[in-house]
Amino acid sequence: MYAAVRRYEGIKDDDEAARLVRDSFMPQLEKVQGFIAYYWIDAGEGIMASLSVFEDKAGADESVKFAHKWIEETAPNLFPNPPRVTDDDEVAFGALATPTDEDGAEDALVPNPPRVTEVLTSSTV
Repeated sequence: MYAAVRRYEGIKDDDEAARLVRDSFMPQLEKVQGFIAYYWIDAGEGIMASLSVFEDKAGADESVKFAHKWIEETAPNLFPNPPRVTDDDEVAFGALATPTDEDGAEDALVPNPPRVTEVLTSSTV
């Protein structure tokens, strides 16, 4: 799996940015080949971040290009600064399936977690 993290600073309206991401950006991003998950995080004070997870580097790269184009066409005044982008292969991906058992065995990871698409804001965290 491959992940792309984008950090946005100087967002003019946190609530409007979250609404646009949820209602416009995410439905289109889900159509990018290899999509697995997307998270939008409102860190407050005009700082937002996103995490996109794809099956391969091509999907993650496409998501970065798509995000750039979407901002230019949809909300250039709302996102006044270009994001800082970090992308890399993931080492592990999964969710805890069971707690540690009585023998001290480690928690198991779910090998294929469900698709997740969420907008996390200060009101939902």
